[in-house]
Amino acid sequence: MVHAEINGKPARFIADTGAWFSLMSSAAAADYDLKLDDAPAGFRLSGAGGDIQPRLTTVNAFKILGVSIPRVEFLVGGSDTGSVGVLGQNFLAMADAEFDLAHGVIRIIRLEGCNSKSNLVYWAAAGTPYSEVETEDVARPSHIIAPVYLNGIKLRALFDTGASTSFISRSAASRLGLKAGSPGITDGGQSRGIGRRLVQTWIGPIQSVRIGDEEIRNTRIRFGGDFDAADMLVGADFFLSHRIFWSNKLHRLSFTFNGGHVFDLGNLDAGDDAQEPRPTTAAQGVGSEPEPQDADGFIRRGAARAARGGLKDALADLDQAAKLAPDNIEILRQRAELYARMRQPAKALDDLDHLLKQKADDVEAHIMRAALRRQLDHDVDIRADLDAAATAASKNSTRRLEIAAMYSDIGEYQQAIAQYDLWIAAHPDDSRKPSALNGRCWARALSGAALPLALKDCNAALSAMPHNPSFLDSRGLVRLRMGDFVKAVADYDEALGKDDTMAWSHYGRGIAELRLGRKDAGEADMSRARQIDPKLAAKAAKLGITP
Repeated sequence: MVHAEINGKPARFIADTGAWFSLMSSAAAADYDLKLDDAPAGFRLSGAGGDIQPRLTTVNAFKILGVSIPRVEFLVGGSDTGSVGVLGQNFLAMADAEFDLAHGVIRIIRLEGCNSKSNLVYWAAAGTPYSEVETEDVARPSHIIAPVYLNGIKLRALFDTGASTSFISRSAASRLGLKAGSPGITDGGQSRGIGRRLVQTWIGPIQSVRIGDEEIRNTRIRFGGDFDAADMLVGADFFLSHRIFWSNKLHRLSFTFNGGHVFDLGNLDAGDDAQEPRPTTAAQGVGSEPEPQDADGFIRRGAARAARGGLKDALADLDQAAKLAPDNIEILRQRAELYARMRQPAKALDDLDHLLKQKADDVEAHIMRAALRRQLDHDVDIRADLDAAATAASKNSTRRLEIAAMYSDIGEYQQAIAQYDLWIAAHPDDSRKPSALNGRCWARALSGAALPLALKDCNAALSAMPHNPSFLDSRGLVRLRMGDFVKAVADYDEALGKDDTMAWSHYGRGIAELRLGRKDAGEADMSRARQIDPKLAAKAAKLGITP
């Protein structure tokens, strides 16, 4: 995350070497009252989640690194990143760049007097092993593209700090014999990009990954989707586990290994570096920096350690930062998030209480406190936190999606629908829109109000993501409430065919079957629903959903 200002207002951006130009969502542009202009006809951006047709905006006063820059252009569109947007290579490739993410720093550097024989890993002692790879000479603003070898097969890789994890395209994976459903292949979850689609990923075994002089043997890699720029995205996990110098001028990437996981497969909270083999021809622990001397330094290092799964070391850094700046809101926020990851919700709540005493309108803190309090006591009243978050959030805030889901979870369906309305209107191209439509459909289904609108939402969600069991479960309830029992059973049949543990689907199908005169099947489903969730029948009865 990079801190900047837009027309005097604070803004956080993701530093994204995979974006050739800086980009913000349409919701963020609206929040900053930025005027939009049309891009040239036919101009489109492509990413892992599909492509978009962006618009353009100009920030009259943009400030970064203490420097004010007039009239900075941004592309506008695509999925919300959780920040204002991304700073692309039109910023990061202004000169050469050092990525020292393990210490929370990106340095923009101008080389003088260096040539192809110069050693650019200036932080390493003489004789320390390091790796180099030649990067492609591409048109400015430059992507960082270099060859990598997986099982000896050459792939074209884009080094992309904006990708949270490294993964290879589905077409490249097929060249390596990696296919969904094959032995040894596991579900890797879904990934998001700038486009409207979620991308399904899988994880499979790889005997060798060679990048320059470094080789990782007998590891596993994520794969899925397809993207135009390259066969592989080398993501932030690689950048966190290495210290990297990229010379745009010399077209060379030089790096040393910091230690830890090279490829994040979703198990970083365990903090177990032994699960992944250490790369060959690399020195571990090189590039050490002096101890931080101020709170900001400890915050940066703590955040980097947390990102790499070193939770205890991260906590030590944030504790030291708190000693130096006890009322710093960012320290309290990050430490609360860290305590939550470490399954210490009571300590997280203490930090959030302290934070909210100083900044009562902090949207993120209210949402986090509500979630943690609900985690400790499912019956606790969290409406005050949700109301405060909903009031303080900007009209187009991406946080409204979380607020809506939590309102729905506590039975405040009209408030949930209002939040979904705002989010959907502000995020027309977001990859999470199908989930938001399903959330609004579900809230309406549970409330029993505006059922034709609920059906329209569920149909739209299923049109974008056909056969999704959660979406089918929602539409089944809408059709049940509308008295269309045959179609309700059909939806529930398909949902339960994909996931037999959905209590609402069993309960709803049981009611529909009983109404259709299928007594044995209906009672069997009702029994199965009670087995999965003993409290569901009582909850459904309060909503008027009874056999």
